[in-house]
Amino acid sequence: MSDESGTQDIPAGSPEGGPRPEPIRFFGTTWVDHDHGYALRRVGAAAGSLAAAVASCLILRFAYEGLQIADTGSFVTVLVIAMFAICSALAFRNTWDGFGNRPDPDRQASLRGLLAIGFVGSLLAYFLRSLTEAPGEKLHREEYDKAREEYERRSSRRTGDPSRRKRRR
Repeated sequence: MSDESGTQDIPAGSPEGGPRPEPIRFFGTTWVDHDHGYALRRVGAAAGSLAAAVASCLILRFAYEGLQIADTGSFVTVLVIAMFAICSALAFRNTWDGFGNRPDPDRQASLRGLLAIGFVGSLLAYFLRSLTEAPGEKLHREEYDKAREEYERRSSRRTGDPSRRKRRR
């Protein structure tokens, strides 16, 4: 890795030259030029995350019915519903914000339990972002474009092989 953005420098002798784009889960580097099945991957990611969210809601429905059968009382039922609703809202917001900027690893570690409970919110955020772009594409594109600019600026200063220059006497 060449910097904190995750872009990788290609060795100077290689024909491509410059930083490589960071792959995105399920999309690889197809997000750069929107090629090699990018649109199909986006449709698949959106459909998959929506299907997972629906299946998760069905599982939560079974859990709710289990609470009803166990006759735990209305306080416990309201508490569980509120917990899943609040955690899902927080997970949605955290996931959505993570598409626009790099999350703090320490904060992510401290929120791991909350995000696990609110997994439906994360799935819905992934679904909604997949409708417009590959989730995280905007952030990766900004970082990649910045890395390309810096590379172009650095490489344009060089004007040939310094060992071939004539020495001044």
